[in-house]
Amino acid sequence: MSALTVSDYLLQRLNEIGINHLFGVPGDFNLAFLDHVIAHPRLAWVGCANELNAAYAADGYARSQGAAALLTTFGVGELSAINGTAGSYAEYLPVIHIVGAPSQQAQRRGDLIHHSLGDGDFSHFLRMQREVTVAQASLTADNACAEIDRVITEALTQRRPGYLLLPVDVAGAPAQAITTPLTARHESDAQVRLAFRAAAEKRLAAARSVSLLADFLADRFGVQQQLAHWLEAVPLPHATLLMGKGVLDEQRRGFVGTYAGEGSAGETRQTIEQADLIISVGVRFTDTITVGFSQRIDPERHIDLQPFSATVGGERFAPLAMADAVDELRQLCLRYADRWTLACCDPAPLAPPEQPGLTQNAFWQAMQAFLQPGDLILAEQGTAAFGAAALRLPAGAKMVVQPLWGSIGYTLPAAFGAQTAEPDRRVILLIGDGSAQLTVQELSSMMRDNLKPLIFLLNNEGYTVERAINGAAQRYNDIAAWNWTQLPQALSESCPAQCWRVVESVQLTDVMTLIAEARRLSLVEVMLPRLDMPPLLQQVSASLHQRNSA
Repeated sequence: MSALTVSDYLLQRLNEIGINHLFGVPGDFNLAFLDHVIAHPRLAWVGCANELNAAYAADGYARSQGAAALLTTFGVGELSAINGTAGSYAEYLPVIHIVGAPSQQAQRRGDLIHHSLGDGDFSHFLRMQREVTVAQASLTADNACAEIDRVITEALTQRRPGYLLLPVDVAGAPAQAITTPLTARHESDAQVRLAFRAAAEKRLAAARSVSLLADFLADRFGVQQQLAHWLEAVPLPHATLLMGKGVLDEQRRGFVGTYAGEGSAGETRQTIEQADLIISVGVRFTDTITVGFSQRIDPERHIDLQPFSATVGGERFAPLAMADAVDELRQLCLRYADRWTLACCDPAPLAPPEQPGLTQNAFWQAMQAFLQPGDLILAEQGTAAFGAAALRLPAGAKMVVQPLWGSIGYTLPAAFGAQTAEPDRRVILLIGDGSAQLTVQELSSMMRDNLKPLIFLLNNEGYTVERAINGAAQRYNDIAAWNWTQLPQALSESCPAQCWRVVESVQLTDVMTLIAEARRLSLVEVMLPRLDMPPLLQQVSASLHQRNSA
């Protein structure tokens, strides 16, 4: 009999797909499994302040590492984390959620076990998880290896979370040795691929101008480098949406800005929408990043690539992997590009401050100058994300936002997860005071693990994005005032953080100069006017107010 256990097998599979850290919170039903984690030579345990933060951290880790793993206990733990898992599902992140569960014997007897609903039914939570995961398994000694492989493979293929229920008596059961590697399935039908090429070629040959939009699914499904090679060879006018900022090199010739429908700055919208043919790769037109679905893209002039299908002028082709479709279009563009007008506009510069003092405009001007090549920027939903949309990222920089799921407080633990994946990368967190109050406990984990993010806390005295939508002066948009610069000391006995509170633009610039090359956790509280907001957020808020009122 092999000395390998189900726990060991699972950890080997996680490590095989590039996961080197496991985020979570211990509980009595997962402690036996955790002993195997602690003993593993290449996979480290990362304890978090609570399960929701752990789920957000795993999501951030997956955005940097390609996949992530999360561990909670049965019932109370997994339900605390399910909001984070749902965000990973909505925004296509393969997070493997492992749940330590009561023994199979206790489940068969229907024992009234703690963390259950006290009715003897131990499948309540698995049924809930089916809505936010692409594959689920209740592991037994007999099915564990096959089911672990199935769930992980499906999560990698769909780029969405998977769920493994691991009873305490199964964790230590014997397992078979691994003989074959796991592989994601992104396959195309050969005839479908040929038909797509023929349909695309007809459109490309007739076009006089072509534009390209790319978004977050291009990153999730691994075609970022293909797009870079394509645009090196054919300098098409191109843009990203907010969810996909960083998918394309924003310093490359032909980049025209961040596309946001009628919220686009400068000539970005005209350049993209008025081309004879618009190619989109991995784009999802959601309400907040298009100012209420204000995009104007004629389906007849549109080639749209999704993860497993493509549409040309309204005709759908499937199964067709995104990578294969990108390859076909790149070859066709090389053939026909000399027929096209390739006029491009530069991205609109940030608007200069309209008034003295530290305002949103002044802050974003300073942040644009502060950014460096290779930065990882996490911008919280609200003033941070919609202000950051106007930034022009340096080469190699990447932005993490969550505008579809939009769970406030997400970015602080996500920054913890992302920097755990890439400890040597400069990580910049932009978060509002209202959002930070939800998840700030994870600041203690950052300090415990000697991570060094640069945190800009935008203090505008509450929920400014909500004030813009409804109730500018209502008390439900107010929050308790915190002493933010002293918080790190309260969260760490040997506080390694340096903190500032800035109220003037010159102070902000001076502090940015001090911390630009610092290898130390830095928290900068930026005092901003309560109702001041970036122009794009003003438009989005007006759209949301209109839709919600209707």
